[in-house]
Amino acid sequence: MFTPNSMGVALVMMITSAICWGSWANTYKGVKGYRFELFYWDYALGIFLISLILAFTMGSTGHDASSFLNNVHSADTSNIVSVMVGGAIFNLANLLLVAAIDMAGLAIAFPVAIGIALVVGVILSYALQPKGNAALLAVGVVCAVIAVVLDGKAYGSLASAGRSVSRKSIVVCIVSGVLMGLWAPFVARAMTTGNTLGPYGIAVFLTLGALLSCFIWNAYFMRKPLVGEPVDFAGYFSGPASGHVLGLLGGCIWGIGMVFNLVAASFTGVAISYAIGQSAPMVAALWGIFAWREFQGANRQAKTYLVLMFLFYALAILLVARANG
Repeated sequence: MFTPNSMGVALVMMITSAICWGSWANTYKGVKGYRFELFYWDYALGIFLISLILAFTMGSTGHDASSFLNNVHSADTSNIVSVMVGGAIFNLANLLLVAAIDMAGLAIAFPVAIGIALVVGVILSYALQPKGNAALLAVGVVCAVIAVVLDGKAYGSLASAGRSVSRKSIVVCIVSGVLMGLWAPFVARAMTTGNTLGPYGIAVFLTLGALLSCFIWNAYFMRKPLVGEPVDFAGYFSGPASGHVLGLLGGCIWGIGMVFNLVAASFTGVAISYAIGQSAPMVAALWGIFAWREFQGANRQAKTYLVLMFLFYALAILLVARANG
């Protein structure tokens, strides 16, 4: 299988991962008048298909014991199940994230949800496996919490500009973030216990678990939507071609980011790859602010909150990476 042979290649893969994770949601923002519950079917299919394609190309070079199919054949069934469970949890978190983007925009939903996920992930990882500098981790967690609060304050300041502000969207972000921080231990188990799965196998079974869980999570939100009226599958089949194409494209962009992050981690270690990948919310916030003008007309106070949010989030990532370094 392909793995980076130098820090330069690994760094390019990690930066690409962060850009992909922070940019895929633009495909949903680009769809007009198409419900996120319908868009998400194509997105979930896209993340699975691109993971499968990369597994049978990049992950199958060399045909040695580490190549995709050989690795899957030798891996423990319990590890495969663990990754698929992680994929189902991730999928629920991501569905809620897309709902929050629909309600509050990229510049709010991503930093709040993923900031909380960073906090939950660090605390849970340390509780399960107390490694790293506890003091630096604690300060990093505090910085992440401050960044989340500042982003929420920036969102609240939009009310003074005559923009609608939804408390429900913040609650959805929080729930999404908590869930987003819970799926990683299932993947970590498959990478470290018994006959392990490699990065390409993890990507395939994670996205397969996500796709299959759509028949539970997404079907529920179609009947009990967070916003608007219920929708049915007829709306999916009668939806615009652009909606289907953009959904698949969004899934492919996210999937490339996932595979690249996992593969880079095999060279740099999970801590560094994870930390750089977690800069994705800053990428998403920049898209929301500058491309989609989500804070157009906002007062100086809101803009100050945003600048401080970027600073504290960047500091949180650096501290977490350093603590695990």
